[in-house]
Amino acid sequence: MQVAPYLFFEGRCEEAIAYYEAKLGAERLDLMRFREAPDPPPPGVMPPGTEDRVMHGRIRIGSTDVMVSDGMCSGRQGGFDGFSLTIMVDTPAEADRLFEALAADGEVRMPIGRTFFSPRFGMVADKFGVGWIIIANP
Repeated sequence: MQVAPYLFFEGRCEEAIAYYEAKLGAERLDLMRFREAPDPPPPGVMPPGTEDRVMHGRIRIGSTDVMVSDGMCSGRQGGFDGFSLTIMVDTPAEADRLFEALAADGEVRMPIGRTFFSPRFGMVADKFGVGWIIIANP
């Protein structure tokens, strides 16, 4: 069994994919647009003009697959409260680099620094509101 996160960007999915490619070295694995689905959504479910939005995508960050979508294309930002994705790296320098990349246009929730359990630990929300915990393995 494998558990994978599925993130809904409500109309900003392609922007998010490009962001994670640039900031985290994510690799784009799959992408399907609503217009490519074998069956159209029921009438009234999707707003008009969303045919080219991302119905389903999959990116790989490190060795983890993350599912992504434009969801219902509501345009509402947020919806990422109550969880964080964690990136565990081997060196403090790599932890600093990733933290700074996400914090540059995000929100620092806990500055990166030394803790009793890690040489580098920090918490940040990226520009989409996704929470990230960055930790260097001890």
